[in-house]
Amino acid sequence: MFRQDFQLKKTRTTKRHFGGNANYKVLDYPTRLNFYTTPPTAEITLDQFEQWAIDRLQVLGEIESALYRNKSPQELKATLQALTQKYLRLDANTSSSSPLPEQRQKDHYSHFILRLAFARSEDLRRRFSKAETILFKYRFESDDGTERAEFISSLGLNWEPVSEEERNELAKQLMAASGSKRLDEGYFKVDWERVPDLVEHRRVYLKGGKAYVASTQYSSLVVAEFTRRLDQALELTARALPRLDEDDRLIPILNHLSLGFTAPEYAPSDSTSILSGEPITAGAIEGLSQHFPACMLHLHRTLRQNKHLKHFGRLQYTLFLKGVGLSVEEALTFWRTAFTNTPADKFDKEYRYNVRHAYGLEGGRKAYRAKSCQQILTEHPPGSGEAHGCPYRHFSTDNLSLFLQQQMGIKDSAVLRGVKQDVDATKYHIACNRVFEYAHKEELKKMKERMGASASVMETIIHPNEYFVRSWELKNPDAVGKTAVGGEAGTRRAGDKIEVDIMAGEDHPMM
Repeated sequence: MFRQDFQLKKTRTTKRHFGGNANYKVLDYPTRLNFYTTPPTAEITLDQFEQWAIDRLQVLGEIESALYRNKSPQELKATLQALTQKYLRLDANTSSSSPLPEQRQKDHYSHFILRLAFARSEDLRRRFSKAETILFKYRFESDDGTERAEFISSLGLNWEPVSEEERNELAKQLMAASGSKRLDEGYFKVDWERVPDLVEHRRVYLKGGKAYVASTQYSSLVVAEFTRRLDQALELTARALPRLDEDDRLIPILNHLSLGFTAPEYAPSDSTSILSGEPITAGAIEGLSQHFPACMLHLHRTLRQNKHLKHFGRLQYTLFLKGVGLSVEEALTFWRTAFTNTPADKFDKEYRYNVRHAYGLEGGRKAYRAKSCQQILTEHPPGSGEAHGCPYRHFSTDNLSLFLQQQMGIKDSAVLRGVKQDVDATKYHIACNRVFEYAHKEELKKMKERMGASASVMETIIHPNEYFVRSWELKNPDAVGKTAVGGEAGTRRAGDKIEVDIMAGEDHPMM
């Protein structure tokens, strides 16, 4: 749900602000924890509106992916630690060197922006609430003790303390519920529905519809209260959505935020790209195809077999190769060589212009980007005789299994069963990542041994060119950091800013 194809044109002026005629008001953020009960009213630019939302989605998307892939709590914690530092950093008050107000403003606004985007259906609200709850729980449990206590005291939660007399009277039951040999220092009574996780694991004593919660377990109370309030707020937001329809600046952004995957934009360099110190040539593509994801490998093999690709296949593959770093001259050589059944004069007449158009050298001279996973999944489903699209979505179950075995060397029955389960659940990007991890299991194992725990925190692959870059880097670890992969600006590295263009994909070069 959270992985999206945001493509927002930068033709909008950055001087326009989100907030309309609302009174400017700077909110105080006394702690880094937030229940998000007060909507923001201060003005921010549209650039901030977009980028802050995208950064938060990177975190929420990885949370959902980790849950689906059954990562352990320790693995999820390590993932969140790395991603929040990168995309959504929130330091404690004890930090003197960090821009705390700016961090907390970004966290505050990005939550409300995504609340608008994901309040549109019951399923989106449920998934957004679950991911936000996990993020809040991680922050709460890792927060500074003093700051956490200050935050709890500010909530005004209606918890009924258990008297010492009642505690002693129920001592046996309370200790049995907690599995401890002694009583906790204090207990609270709350409606049992407010602590479903504690009830599910039988960690509280129930009596008269009340759950007796030890003070050492109050994190469950706070997290449950966060979820309850967020669910209520999402329902109210859903009712208010029709009033937003008049703002043509925000609706396109919100619509695309809720579409699907987050896909980075690739901006190939004008200079020749290199792998292992050598320029990428048309002749090198065959060897590099071992690093291609299923969608591009299928296009490559179909092209080799049929000596031709139809329109959308040519477009999808050309833009991918452009993102890899193939120059326009080498692209022309590649396609001319591949179309061996097409006379040279016919190629120059019918296809040369189209290749140059895709590179922004003809027509409107637009800098077209490599197709993202979301675009491939949703735009122009392949018809008879066409090879574009995503195999995980557009192949039949039997054809996909055969393709993975014969073309990608996936022989493990457990992996194939996992891919089928992913596809049945429409988790196409998870299926692709599952194949990637199996195909690179030895390299990933070596990287983990070399780099330690940090190597296990890898973001889910969300773009065909990202797949290519990761594969090449794993197969060529000694060259990483010494050479460019897919162009100086054509790949995504840790810390890179993701740019977006909502309108991309609505018009195409005429391939």
